[in-house]
Amino acid sequence: MNSTPPPGWYRDPSYPHVERWWDGTAWTDHRREPEIPQQPSARPEFPQANSGRAKAVALVVAGAVLVTSIVTGAVILARSDDTVDAAVNTTPTTPAPSVTTSEPPSDEPDADDPAVVVDELNGITLPLPDGWARPENVVEDDVVMTTPGTYDCPGDPGLCRRGRVVSRTVTGNDEKSPEVLAKQDIEDAADSAYDRDLVNRRPYNGIDSHQQVKAGPVAVAGRAGYLVRWLVKTEAGPGGYVQSLAFPSSTGSQALVIVRFAFDAGEDGPPLSDMERITKGIRPVGDADTGGGVGSSIGASQ
Repeated sequence: MNSTPPPGWYRDPSYPHVERWWDGTAWTDHRREPEIPQQPSARPEFPQANSGRAKAVALVVAGAVLVTSIVTGAVILARSDDTVDAAVNTTPTTPAPSVTTSEPPSDEPDADDPAVVVDELNGITLPLPDGWARPENVVEDDVVMTTPGTYDCPGDPGLCRRGRVVSRTVTGNDEKSPEVLAKQDIEDAADSAYDRDLVNRRPYNGIDSHQQVKAGPVAVAGRAGYLVRWLVKTEAGPGGYVQSLAFPSSTGSQALVIVRFAFDAGEDGPPLSDMERITKGIRPVGDADTGGGVGSSIGASQ
């Protein structure tokens, strides 16, 4: 018959690497790390009757440890999830900046722009400068723009305008050279503007003299054109600037087009910069990007 070991620290039968307190009759829940290696002779032999109880106690302890581990793990996971959620929920969301594409201002005319005059017959558009208007109550044919308002002509009675622009297709002339045509047309352009009107009156009492102030090749709507400009002196009034601009049409048979300019001279007349801008800004209908081209590298000579 085995004797019962006295109370003391012995190797735990369930966990051999730790020591467990034996109270003389049963194992307690107290454990510790071994301080002094136990001698083989010191290891007690336990009665068979107590081995089942020891196993039960060991299972209870193991279950408690397992439950503790599960609870601890769940708490850690919950805290991790909360941390992640907090990190996600507190992450500042910066809205994507709105991108605004701003197109630089352009002088290119657009047929849908109210500042553009469309000449469908000759297949061109012309820029309408500030201070100009589409023609109203104008007797002369083919006028595409005028300065607004009228004034009393200084010669024969009637109403005169400070400026006008006329666009015509050349049909009564077989000439194919823009240079030759512009040189031929300039005198007629001066007479119709400052010598005699359509009813044979002389609004400025006729032209006294003229001076050529500019002539030469120029690119018009991507085509090689030619212009001639005169300064005319009239017997009455300030006189004015007249320009004939000839270039091939971009439509139909590509016949030559003549654009005539008549600007009163003096402070009340439109600035010559408007004549330059209109000449430079002529474009084919539906192609506002076409400006230079043949003849674009050469300008009109003085």
